[in-house]
Amino acid sequence: MTPYRVVQWATGTIGARSLRAVVEHPGLTLAGVYVHTPAKAGRDAGELCGSGPTGVRATHDVEDVLALGADCVLYMPLRCDVDEVCRLLASGANVVTTRGEFHHPGSMDPVVRERVAKACDRGGTSIHSTGSSPGFITEAVPLVLTSLTRRLDLLTIDEYADLSRRPSPELLFGVMGFGSAPAAFDERRLSHARTSFGPSLRLVADALRLPLDSLEPTGELATARSRVRIAAGELAAGTVAAQRLTVTGLRAGRPLLRFRATWYCTRDLAPAWDLHDTGWHLTVEGDTPLDVGVRLPVPLGRMAEVSPSYTAHRAVNAVPFVCAAPPGIRTTLDLPQVTAALG
Repeated sequence: MTPYRVVQWATGTIGARSLRAVVEHPGLTLAGVYVHTPAKAGRDAGELCGSGPTGVRATHDVEDVLALGADCVLYMPLRCDVDEVCRLLASGANVVTTRGEFHHPGSMDPVVRERVAKACDRGGTSIHSTGSSPGFITEAVPLVLTSLTRRLDLLTIDEYADLSRRPSPELLFGVMGFGSAPAAFDERRLSHARTSFGPSLRLVADALRLPLDSLEPTGELATARSRVRIAAGELAAGTVAAQRLTVTGLRAGRPLLRFRATWYCTRDLAPAWDLHDTGWHLTVEGDTPLDVGVRLPVPLGRMAEVSPSYTAHRAVNAVPFVCAAPPGIRTTLDLPQVTAALG
């Protein structure tokens, strides 16, 4: 079978890992690379992802990408540009993205959904959102676990991330709000949790034929009991050192599905929290109860190096399935089980 010709769009942390996976994949051929930073334009793709020379040079020109006639674009920018997405789809390129806008078409803005669907029809293409979280842990794993049930009372997905060895002060302090006074914490992060993980909960509920009535976001904070030094800098006593964002899917007034992210910089918290190592923990309550832990057995000092693979590789592995799918916005329910072609 002829390898699928793939373009890598954006080469940030996740994009660079995805790019390397494409270069090394036996069933994919790297057709091009799009970069947002003009300084990266003209550089060999291998230089951007740490592999050997590829002979493929990055471009900062969208027209260059459209002219390639690629089978698929791995779309991984910091922000989603619907105009870009529609141009790619209409040109005949399928899109696999780690952006979260396309997990559940019913949750999308109707105007945007219609624009994207028309672009898919025009190009005979499909688009699919995936990754590790949301994606793998919020859709693929829950669907497998609930295949054992005939009565579901509550499914809870817990995500834990120990960020104490993450050397990213801009991310932890600037974006996530660690080290700030609790009163100054940005409550808008609650709506971010709902839009990021809510669509996956709705997708699982639809698969179970138990559609959700509403999504309820909540949040909790814990502070450092004493001054603590982490890889990103220093947290003063009494400042935000842990946060828990929860999105609960309600049906008939009762919780049915729940995603809960607990991110922390120290275990010495006020109030004390029950914390797990970095990874996921899923519980199924019903007639076939389950308690499943998924731990990432990576030293904390290497977590920033290894963790991008969990998101990037699922997207790369999805390329053949998305290319073979009928035109449209395709979800985890629409595609076959995504498998990895390793040989």
